[in-house]
Amino acid sequence: MKAARPLLAALVSCATAAAGTAETRDRVTRAVPFEPGVPIRLEASIADVTITGSNRPDILVDIVRHAPSAADLAKYPVEIEQRPDLIHISARQLDDGRDASLRSEIAITAPPAANFQAIRVFEGRIRVANLRNACDVDLRRGPVEASALAGRIRLESGIGSIDVKDSELTPGGMMRLRVFNGPLRVRFPRMPANARVLAVTLRGTITSDIPLTRKEQFGPRFGETTIGSGDPVMSMDVVYGDIAIRVGS
Repeated sequence: MKAARPLLAALVSCATAAAGTAETRDRVTRAVPFEPGVPIRLEASIADVTITGSNRPDILVDIVRHAPSAADLAKYPVEIEQRPDLIHISARQLDDGRDASLRSEIAITAPPAANFQAIRVFEGRIRVANLRNACDVDLRRGPVEASALAGRIRLESGIGSIDVKDSELTPGGMMRLRVFNGPLRVRFPRMPANARVLAVTLRGTITSDIPLTRKEQFGPRFGETTIGSGDPVMSMDVVYGDIAIRVGS
């Protein structure tokens, strides 16, 4: 891979106050060269994030920030950095702030083989779709929605929910899903040919179209099964909430 170089980018930045409101908006759009295998890390404080795999050859990053005033935008600067070993994207509030009036909308379009090593957001909503390599999401407050994923998948929500649709369990991959407080739902388009399925909820119920061996008499509800070779593993953990596994439409 080439050494770090200036980004070949389109940068659009504007600060406008909408009529009748005090809100200011700022927009940054950049195209980052895609290097296979290089991990991508995204960090944001209050944000709605959409990440989509597509057939474009680069990584398009579009960030819209909202704040009460233009001066407030300085409280959570946008950073888009490409290094030989990492692509880092950030819209974090300074000093680990959690001001809900300083929010952003982040849209990333990348090749399906992109390696999203870490997507870390404190509060908001995260949507990921059509990623086939790696996707690691940790959202502390809010829902995570995923579709058409494959490879190494890790999705976690603290207070919120996780919905996974039309995704695959692929050889050498995994699917690890965790919610502290809220529901966890998975829908497969068809029965997996090979998998090791583990599901546990401390205070909730488990419903599944995939037959599971269950333990439900005392303590946590637990279900498990092995299909075919037992590879890959899908594990689902919930503390307060229900787990639902569906197959088909």
